[in-house]
Amino acid sequence: MAGQSSAAVAQTGRNPFLRAVAALSTLAGWCSAAMIVTAVAITCQMIFIRFVLNGSTIWQTEAVIYLMVAATLIGLPYVQRLRGHVNVDLIPLMLGQRARRALAIITLSLSCVIVGVMLFYGYDYWHFAWKRGWTSDTVWAVRLWIPYLALPVGFALLLLQLIADLVAVLIGADKPFGLKEGM
Repeated sequence: MAGQSSAAVAQTGRNPFLRAVAALSTLAGWCSAAMIVTAVAITCQMIFIRFVLNGSTIWQTEAVIYLMVAATLIGLPYVQRLRGHVNVDLIPLMLGQRARRALAIITLSLSCVIVGVMLFYGYDYWHFAWKRGWTSDTVWAVRLWIPYLALPVGFALLLLQLIADLVAVLIGADKPFGLKEGM
């Protein structure tokens, strides 16, 4: 779908639920981008401290790792909204409109189930770290519930975007797989 970049964005029509989820996914994308920029700035600061000032760094490496993982998880719904994932659309292109719609409903439903399971276990893992007061085994001793919070938040937002995509296909606000009629 390289030639369909503008049509690849999830369509919302005038549906308030779809528009709200799209806005939330876009906000998550901006937060993800801010985390990446922050991680790059911290990396530059760390390089300056280590190699120019010949000093030691305590928190920088760990912060960059947590920020990049959180950026990946929090950015999931935005990537889904933009259809930015790797897409192989050979089968949908070969199918008629009705079969394509059925396939889209099945794949989106299965995706919701899988992400729901990941959300459940992500929440469970985060809650376990919070309840037990886990900290990292470094000098900085980060309370691990803070970076682990990206697991349930990222998967919850992705699940919400997948549900919105499913609703959009069901009500006809978006075409299955973003493909136009006749393709």
